[in-house]
Amino acid sequence: MKTKNRLGSLALATLVAISAGAIAAPNFINILTGGTSGVYYPIGVALSQLYGEKIEGAKTSVQSTKASVENLNLLQAGRGELALALGDAVANAWDGVEEAGYKKPLDKIRAIAAAYPNYIQIVANADSGIKTIADLKGKSVSVGAPKSGTELNSRAILAAAGMSYDDLGKVEYLPYAESVELIKNRQLDATLQSSGLGMAAYRDLASTMAVTFVSIPADVVANIHSAAYQPSHIPANTYEGQSDDVPTAAITNIFVSHTGVSDELAYQMTKLMFENLDKLASAHAAAKNIKLETATVGLPIPLHPGAERYYREVGVLK
Repeated sequence: MKTKNRLGSLALATLVAISAGAIAAPNFINILTGGTSGVYYPIGVALSQLYGEKIEGAKTSVQSTKASVENLNLLQAGRGELALALGDAVANAWDGVEEAGYKKPLDKIRAIAAAYPNYIQIVANADSGIKTIADLKGKSVSVGAPKSGTELNSRAILAAAGMSYDDLGKVEYLPYAESVELIKNRQLDATLQSSGLGMAAYRDLASTMAVTFVSIPADVVANIHSAAYQPSHIPANTYEGQSDDVPTAAITNIFVSHTGVSDELAYQMTKLMFENLDKLASAHAAAKNIKLETATVGLPIPLHPGAERYYREVGVLK
């Protein structure tokens, strides 16, 4: 009888220990971003700090990546809990577009929120003589990291203008910072990058040397076979020496998670994000365009149930 009691007590103690361990299990939140000189990274850092402070037991980290495509593949593999990615890259991931960098449809990814728009920003050394997209012919151009969201944007913009990489003199597959350094060193004529306005690398370049921001006319944007691209403009004086509005294309960024993230954690991440937009805007001005009223608009993938719960709670969804 004593043996049975001891066994029963041991089983109970084990159950309590397991339950306590489950309750105390940390919430690992790895936020996938982009290059450190872009916009994704400072916003990711701000969210990491916020979640670390406000979510009980959270252990947060920020990972610099090649951005959209890599981020989405990592989420599918469960190697991150939250990421930023371009809307067209997210749509391609859901459909499993192989030429866009996806070997199969990424069926585990789920949307947290539509974020701020990315603007296609083509900047050229003023001495290169590049003033239009057509002027890129025969020039050395960086088109973004290989198979990144930016590089896919480059292909789309050139195709819409009746061009391809074959028309360029030399193609470099480099992200923001590396592209800017080559332009500074007169080793590159221009670069096309997709980013929020006021990107640090471009601000640095424009303050260092005379540059030209190349326009992408609305009729070119209309030739792109994707609803993700909308005509927009880079407002005058966004960068030093840029005195006029520059027509371009805009694409919405999306905060993305996956089905392996619990509903409760996704709910907390969404709620804290929208209750602290001022902190994100302090990290980068692009975050000023993250709006609760547009958080569920135009999403190409299903919402995470945890995020959906929050939107119903605040009345964004009925």
